[in-house]
Amino acid sequence: MTHPTDATLHAIDDAIGTDDTGTRGTCSQCGRALGNSPSDDFCSENCQAVWRAANATVLPGHEVLDRVRDIVSRFNVFPSEHCAPMLALWYAHTHAADHFYVTPRLILSSVEPGSGKTRVLEVAQFLVRAPMMTFSVTTAALFRMISDGPMTLLFDEVDTIFSGKNGGNNEDLRGLLNAGYKRSATVARCVGDAKAMKVQQFPVFAPAALAGIAGNMPDTITTRAITIHMKRRRADEEVEEFWEEDVEREAAPLREALATWVESVTDKISRGRPTMPPGVRDRAAEIWRPLIAIADAAGGHWPDTARAACLHFIEVANADHNGGGQRMQLLADLRDLFTARNTDKLTTDEILAALNEMDEAPWGDLDGKPLDSRRLAAFLKPYGATPRDLKLPGGGTRKGYRATGPGGLADAWQRYLPPSATSATSATAQVRTVADTGEVADTSATSAASPPVTDGR
Repeated sequence: MTHPTDATLHAIDDAIGTDDTGTRGTCSQCGRALGNSPSDDFCSENCQAVWRAANATVLPGHEVLDRVRDIVSRFNVFPSEHCAPMLALWYAHTHAADHFYVTPRLILSSVEPGSGKTRVLEVAQFLVRAPMMTFSVTTAALFRMISDGPMTLLFDEVDTIFSGKNGGNNEDLRGLLNAGYKRSATVARCVGDAKAMKVQQFPVFAPAALAGIAGNMPDTITTRAITIHMKRRRADEEVEEFWEEDVEREAAPLREALATWVESVTDKISRGRPTMPPGVRDRAAEIWRPLIAIADAAGGHWPDTARAACLHFIEVANADHNGGGQRMQLLADLRDLFTARNTDKLTTDEILAALNEMDEAPWGDLDGKPLDSRRLAAFLKPYGATPRDLKLPGGGTRKGYRATGPGGLADAWQRYLPPSATSATSATAQVRTVADTGEVADTSATSAASPPVTDGR
């Protein structure tokens, strides 16, 4: 993408680079002599910035946001069609954060590593305003960096900061992230040595994106956030290879176009009172108001797209996406069980009986108690697998789990387990037959002869 002002700047190069006598010309902004300026067009960086702002071509907002959404989509597979548009709006809001009362936190969460969280931040750093990407920084340093000027905090592996097992006291960081959600917030700290100690109010308002394994983020932060529950990419899901220098070069003019457009509509979005989707109020409305205001200013499909994304993320906001290595073993044992039974579905009672009888598995003794239906559901909920009513062969229904279909286990098997030559993760012919009959499989079946399938990672 070519910078909108490049052609004009080249024309100025030709026109004012030198005069007929070979003497350097004057600044194209203020008219003063260029002096020792390294530029042939401007006497200072300030004059260059002023000239660029006055002569920049403002692209339509819907076109700019479309381009941001598209570049975001190239390097990640997201769990929902609403993710990339939401990210485009969140990146745009960082360029106008000072004009909003709140800046919603962005959380990139996953139940296992390798789900694309860091890649989202790596792309974001080339699109947001004044990015500061970090894996580890002291709270004191953050106080001072934020108070020194505009910045967008991109914090990776934040779960290691808030994990209780690491033993750190991170109340200061939690307080900073909580308070920095609102524009008027400051945090008081004592500065100076013991003889000249004084209290200083640090402004801490700044956009922040936080990535980490789910389960360790304080509720006081998650309730102020829009959360994407990232999933590990399957083997059949392709994305473009990420070459940082290429993305940086491509994204630079796009970020400038985004900033230029946002600057042109700041008065509109700061004074606007966007209509929220039905039922969206209180904290949820507060979080989404900046993004919907930007979408309304952009026009095109973006007002509808933003409101659809708002409803989607609010719907899943209360989902528990805690992680844990024990879940991986449970997924593997369940895949083996469904494969051995050669079925698409099993009742919860059948699953618990089989798991608790496994000699080499922990399910018969979890903290002194066998695995029960409640804990089974809690283990599986982060992967989107939920119990459903299953029809019994003789009539009636019982709660249980399916491999395929909505809320099935197959998606988690494909995303998080290595391939298995005897897995039941795909809807094979015999699995579909069982699923269509609405009957629970014969629990005496022990065949593991289902054909090989290809699982994702």
